[in-house]
Amino acid sequence: MTRSNIARLGRSASRGLRVNGHGGGAIVRPLVSPRTRVISHRPVASSSSFSTSSLRALPLSPDVLNRVKPAVITDAQYHELSDEYLDNLLSKFETAQDGRDDLDVEYSAGVMNINISALGTYVINKQPPNKQIWLSSPISGPKRFDYVIVSDGQDQKEGTGTGGWVYLRDGTTLNEILTGETGVDPEEPPLGSVDA
Repeated sequence: MTRSNIARLGRSASRGLRVNGHGGGAIVRPLVSPRTRVISHRPVASSSSFSTSSLRALPLSPDVLNRVKPAVITDAQYHELSDEYLDNLLSKFETAQDGRDDLDVEYSAGVMNINISALGTYVINKQPPNKQIWLSSPISGPKRFDYVIVSDGQDQKEGTGTGGWVYLRDGTTLNEILTGETGVDPEEPPLGSVDA
């Protein structure tokens, strides 16, 4: 894992989240440590390149997959985090839509459709039973994102870390995929403090 990607994930979460842990609450806040570990990522191929398959991020090693797990959050915390993320995402794409003729965004009944003329339609929706956000991309295909808190390791204080929506198979974040494929940088919204 490279340090720059964890730093990028750290920047995407600018406020803390209270997660109910083993009998007590744990505080999650953005990390400023230069020793932060990173989830590896390679950029996705642009729509102008010709290829039968898109570039994909390198899979996480088994060691990393053992450390990077979905956060243990309540249903209420999941809804607060995912609603805040999707509201921010809608706002970012509506702003981009005002300046672009090739972009159309709709959000109805918990499903967001982002149509980009040259690429196709992206579908983003919540999956409450799994506490995930799902993405269907015309470029990279379907992906399921879990809310993950990444910490620095044994020397890190318990209950501290950085949170974001991460695809656990390859370690990419939802923001990285949307930025790389659509050109719109959603910058994850500041995470609210969620009380258990």
